[in-house]
Amino acid sequence: MYQYPHTIENKFGEKLVFVNRIKEPEGDKLITEGFVKPNAGPPIHVHWKQEESLTVISGKMGTLVPGQEPVYYGPGETATFMRGTWHKFWNAGEDELHIKGWVKPANNIEYFLEGVYKALDEGEHDRPEIKRIAFLSMHYRSEFTTAGIPSFVRKVIIPATYYIGKLTGAHKKFSDAPAPLK
Repeated sequence: MYQYPHTIENKFGEKLVFVNRIKEPEGDKLITEGFVKPNAGPPIHVHWKQEESLTVISGKMGTLVPGQEPVYYGPGETATFMRGTWHKFWNAGEDELHIKGWVKPANNIEYFLEGVYKALDEGEHDRPEIKRIAFLSMHYRSEFTTAGIPSFVRKVIIPATYYIGKLTGAHKKFSDAPAPLK
């Protein structure tokens, strides 16, 4: 589906390069490289079916697992998040953060993250474009979940937008979406 390397960026200061996808017996391993502007980084999220590991090349990375104190990493240090672990990371320094890492098994993370970055760029202010994020959130809910979404939006707006999109044919633009994992 993708040719490597494949780069995605969003307007919030995150650039992610999908460097390569390596076949492994327990599932493909996606090699990544990231560049994050100061104070930028993804919100608290969870990968239900993948592990993620990030090694700092340059800069300072902060990580947070809810219920624990933040942990900070410098060049050569690695943070690994096991599947099912809620977490976030961000650039905790004043210079661009450069990280390398992997996600395994890769499953649908490339399609999901590319869609999330598009939704962020298409949205207004700090909110993602609702139709795209509703599709991604509902379609891949067995694989990925993001925290910090207001309860009414998470429980009512996103599902309603998703099902209305299904009924009206608005999801045809996602016809290339890989099937979600069960």
